[in-house]
Amino acid sequence: MVTFRNNRRGRFRGGDRNFKRNNGEPHKFKSDFTTNINFQRKTPGRNNHNASKLITKYNDLAREALANGDKILSENYFQHADHFIRIIEEQEKNKLSKNLENSEKNELNKNNLDKDQDKAKQVINN
Repeated sequence: MVTFRNNRRGRFRGGDRNFKRNNGEPHKFKSDFTTNINFQRKTPGRNNHNASKLITKYNDLAREALANGDKILSENYFQHADHFIRIIEEQEKNKLSKNLENSEKNELNKNNLDKDQDKAKQVINN
């Protein structure tokens, strides 16, 4: 039994010959944390793609809590649903503002192109 204990202790304390230590070699799974792209939130809220489903879920849970007589829990669920309603409204507002910006950029580009064409026609005519 003493030899078993000694062998086990040695194996788990780094005496295993198959275990290789990093001797100045770069690690296989080294990650580069210099870029902050992975940590930026792309859109406000975590469940934006499921917001409409979550609204129906929390409204159903609130109605069920009211049916069971728990007014506090139902109000909590209604507040959750209201939060996701605000998220959907914010998403729609962002989409509209992006569409307006894109249409304004397209209009500016079109105007600049028309001006360039007019200048080219004047140069050709002269």
